[in-house]
Order: sequence, then C-alpha cells, then structure tokens
Amino acid sequence: MAAFAYASPMEKGWYYLHRLLCGLVLLFLVAPIFVVIPLSFNSVPFFTYPLPGLSLRWYQEFFLTVRWQGALYNSIFVALSVTLLSTFLGTLAALGLSRPNFPWRTAAMTVLISPMVVPVVITAVGVYFFYADAGLLNSYAGLILAHTTLATPFVVVTVLATLTGFDHSLTRAAAGLGAPPVTTFVKVTLPLILPGMISGSLFAFVTSFDEVVVTLFVAGPEQRTLPKVMFSGLREEISPTITAAATVLTLFSIIMLTTIELLRRRSERLRGIRNE
Repeated sequence: MAAFAYASPMEKGWYYLHRLLCGLVLLFLVAPIFVVIPLSFNSVPFFTYPLPGLSLRWYQEFFLTVRWQGALYNSIFVALSVTLLSTFLGTLAALGLSRPNFPWRTAAMTVLISPMVVPVVITAVGVYFFYADAGLLNSYAGLILAHTTLATPFVVVTVLATLTGFDHSLTRAAAGLGAPPVTTFVKVTLPLILPGMISGSLFAFVTSFDEVVVTLFVAGPEQRTLPKVMFSGLREEISPTITAAATVLTLFSIIMLTTIELLRRRSERLRGIRNE
C-alpha cells in the first residue's frame, strides 16, 4: 500500500478501472443466483416480479413436508459418508504424492484428478455401466462410492497445496528420536496439513451435496437426494419450494466457502507465508 501511495494518477486510474471491471464481471456472474432469493418469499404459487406479497409458506413446505425432508436427510447422510471416505483416501494419496521420490508422480496425479476434468455426464455413464455389472445401482453404497470418485480429487489437490514446501526433515527428525510412524503423523504432519484436510473435506461435502448428474444415473427412488428432487420438480412441476431449497443451498455454499477461505489463510499463517 505504501508503493500505491506514490503511484502516478495514470496508474491509480488503471488500478480503479481494473477493480471496477472485476466487480462488474462478478456482479454479472452472481446476480442470476441472487435473483432466486426474493422469489422464495413469494406469496403466490408461481414466479413473478414484482412480488404480490411476502410469505414463508415455501420454507415451511421445504422444512416440514416428508418429500423434501427425506431428500434433505439423504443428501446429508450421503455427503457426510462421502466426506469421511474421500478425506481419508485423498489425504493418503496426497501424502504419497508429496514424497520427492514418488515414481510416476505426474501420471498418478493425472489419473487422480481426472474426475475433475472429464465431463460429469461421461463419468455418470461409465459409473452406470460399471455399477450395473457390480450390482451397486439403486443403493446407498453405490451412490456414496460414485460421489467419492468425484469428491476425492478436491481433497488431493487441497492437501497437496498444504504440503507444498513441507519440510520432510521434521518427520525424519521425529523418526530419528524414536517416534513411531503413527506418532510422527499425529504430532508433526497432521497439525500442519489439518487446515488443508478440513478445506478438502468441505469441498468434498459440497461436491456430494450438490451432485445431480451422477445421482440421476445411479440412485433409485429410496436414494433421492435434494438436488435430484429439485431437478425432478423442475421437469414435472415448477413449485416455488424449489426456490426456497435453492436459497438454503446458496446460503450454505456461502458459509462453506467463507470457512474454506478462513482455513486457507490460517494454513498460510502456519506455513509462515505473509500476504501483502
């Protein structure tokens, strides 16, 4: 900021213009999402602006009816299961990939993050045919494993980012002092990578909670998640309850992203990084 105080008027103008353009682009991307929020308080059973009146009836239907409550329970149950499984697998993979002498590191990393690159519908079709032969369709186990495939790469990437610059001499020193591998991991490695693990687990939870394409291919009537019910509702009947559900999901996503950003800053502080 001290350097900015001595910048020329032209440099300051470009700086503020850049900020303005970034703000306009952000507004363009975010505005359609926030347009849905006022509609969730509509008093009539159709979408219209301006609102003829305000009501909480759609939130009552979302939180109190069996259909939406069952879908919300399924989403939370599946997302929590996926979070635990993907955090465990992703952390192990990241610890292995972070070792300097890991063979075929680039190839292994490419395979692990491929679910983030490949279009979701292609993944869904492949999972469908594979699970059909394995007898995992229309089951919670199949749905959890399918979501874990999509969520694990986020854990790998975030934990690997936390391990960037990790001093492996610390673990060697602990081993040289007689600490067993488990104690070394718990006392030395885990405190340093914990913010990355938590961030990755939050990404995994959101990935599973919001997933609809793979769920449409894999889940049965008993495994209807909240996004699947919303998708079906858009096809069969356009109810303002969907806007209430969308508002809840939007607020939930904002809270999760804010938490992830706070954890990222804490991780940087633990690693001694100072952002100016």
